[in-house]
Amino acid sequence: MAVITTEKLGTSVGAEVKGVDTERLLHDDELPAACLDALEANGVLVFRDLHIDDATQVAFSRKLGEVEVFGRGEFPEIFRVTLDPKKNPSAAYLRGTFDWHIDGCTDDIPIMATMLSAHAVAETGGETEFASTYAAYEALSDDEKERLASVRVVHTIEASQRLHNSDPSPEEVAIWRSRPSKEHPLVWRHTSGRKSLVLGATTDHVVGMDPDEGRALLDDLLARSTTPDRVYRHEWSVGDVVIWDNRGVLHRACPYDPSSPRDMHRTTFAGDEPIQ
Repeated sequence: MAVITTEKLGTSVGAEVKGVDTERLLHDDELPAACLDALEANGVLVFRDLHIDDATQVAFSRKLGEVEVFGRGEFPEIFRVTLDPKKNPSAAYLRGTFDWHIDGCTDDIPIMATMLSAHAVAETGGETEFASTYAAYEALSDDEKERLASVRVVHTIEASQRLHNSDPSPEEVAIWRSRPSKEHPLVWRHTSGRKSLVLGATTDHVVGMDPDEGRALLDDLLARSTTPDRVYRHEWSVGDVVIWDNRGVLHRACPYDPSSPRDMHRTTFAGDEPIQ
């Protein structure tokens, strides 16, 4: 097993990986397993000043897991995270990433993890914040853990989009509702034996609970999970690479000017673990 050096960045989430360069990414066959172990332990891994190109990002991503494909071209595995519609036709949808969320909560199986590499950054704003949902569960009282064990929550794309578009057109609503809703347990019992909370922008309502009471419960749990002492905020520099465990980490982008050059290249790793 390769040895990697990590330095904690937050109390419950985040660690910087030291001493890894492009050469190791591409040629150290033991590095992927070490990185995955570190990701499980820390939730978020930060590699500063790597300056990887798309070919290197895709090659290393394939060493970590099954990489999802988003489009065509030389590197269809790369999804560009930018508010510039000329670079990404889905730019308007990305405004939903300004709220705390877990990717893929309206899918049968959420993605395992995400890698972002910074090709251009915003002059102000555009940081990415992370909070551990493993730590959020562990911080619950025993009574809360027992009470929440049977709670189920419906997730929708519409719920996340309405947070920043409160007066949508009928066409927008139709697009949102074309994605099916998903019902998941509030407490995710992982195959590893760990437990985490499934929270964030896609939460629409709690099954069988008064809507206002359900909303209050979800909002309270999210607020407690993302108090400043539990959040790691990454301030991007060009060349940074960040990987996070989507199964146990909430994330959000801090708002930035839509005309900003901010351009992140994303690869995602297919999950193999349903929320159960």
